[in-house]
Amino acid sequence: MLALEEPQIDPSLGSATDTAIHRFAFVIHPLHVSYIHKHPTFRWTRFLPDRWVEACGAMMPPMYLSRIRGGRSEATGRRIEGFLFSLSATPRQILGHPAEVTYKRILQAVKQAERLGAQIFGLGAFTKVVGDAGVTIARRAEIPVTSGNSLTVAATLEGAKQAVRRMGRTDLSSGKAMVVGATGAIGSATSRLLAQAVRDVVLVSIEPDRLVALKQKIEEETPGARVVIDTKADAWIEGCDLIITATSAFGERVLDISRCKPGAVVCDVALPSDITAEEAAVRPDILVAESGEVLIPGEIDFGYDIGLPPGTAYACLAEAALLAMEGRFECYTLGREIDPLRVKEIFRLFRKHGFRVAGLRSFGHYVDEDELAAKRALAEELRADPARFAQVKAEAGARLAKIPPKSKGVASGPKGRNGAAGWKDAIRSLF
Repeated sequence: MLALEEPQIDPSLGSATDTAIHRFAFVIHPLHVSYIHKHPTFRWTRFLPDRWVEACGAMMPPMYLSRIRGGRSEATGRRIEGFLFSLSATPRQILGHPAEVTYKRILQAVKQAERLGAQIFGLGAFTKVVGDAGVTIARRAEIPVTSGNSLTVAATLEGAKQAVRRMGRTDLSSGKAMVVGATGAIGSATSRLLAQAVRDVVLVSIEPDRLVALKQKIEEETPGARVVIDTKADAWIEGCDLIITATSAFGERVLDISRCKPGAVVCDVALPSDITAEEAAVRPDILVAESGEVLIPGEIDFGYDIGLPPGTAYACLAEAALLAMEGRFECYTLGREIDPLRVKEIFRLFRKHGFRVAGLRSFGHYVDEDELAAKRALAEELRADPARFAQVKAEAGARLAKIPPKSKGVASGPKGRNGAAGWKDAIRSLF
């Protein structure tokens, strides 16, 4: 049951060696121990201590989950199919073990995918964060490997643009944007491209040396860009129209949302999320949007519940699918340095084949126009009445103070409590 299983191929859909169909594979993992409890095979684990379940899951071999069917290019008609695999380790377990432990399990899945006919392999969530961000996996694999981070950056920026517009701001070029986790793979590329569009950016990271280097790079690439760097976001939140969070922090409050300016947009790229629904609720005028979700063209069926609406994929999965559709079987995105030119190229392919950014979602639900209108109206009221805004901000801060700091589903606490021991030292702006 725990070993890799050979999928049953439906002859009517073509064999795994059918050259008319390009094939990819992708690996996911549970973002929280609760995902393991929900799996039909492992429902019994809810009766065991979570720390035991997490520890055992980290040692399990990868599992084949499903065959992904129905993808088709709107430009060329090229059909694609995929194979979905899963590790059983949570993010904490992946980061808490030597990278070789995770490498071994990913490579088992890669070998199985190759036998099934996959021509490229995509890394999802923390499998693309661990170690050297896919470089070692690609070197040892027999088929190309990609982290999906180029398309994640592209989809994040496109989704942020749409969110800002739907909140009533048509031009952000005169505004200010912040990236929290700016020195990570996604954060760095996002910062460089965002500076080209907004030009007034605040970059936040716990790695000051890398922050200085990133600031210098942006100022060389984009003359006239105004770049502020800091190891904390607090002093700059109130002036930002758009905030993008892309950290791998555990058990920390990534952002004090109570201090945001009226009607600000927060795009949370991290998986699991940096911002909780409880935190967001203290400021109903703020839009906290999930970012990096993509609609793959065709009648896509993942054959498995990946935690998103039907037909919707994480951008990292969509990058592997898109490269298969284009016939670009190469290690497109690896490591922690993402080339902005690659981001722009993958976005051109994205549009060429009919991929689209998914509808605006917040904490698992689609944000409709009525909800957006209410946020816009409240934001306008607060902008027009500074005294009321000061009161709202103070009340929101008081409410937030009563909410235990949390990110990635892990609450902070004394060493040894709530599974958060040692994670402050493990926080890295890698995502």
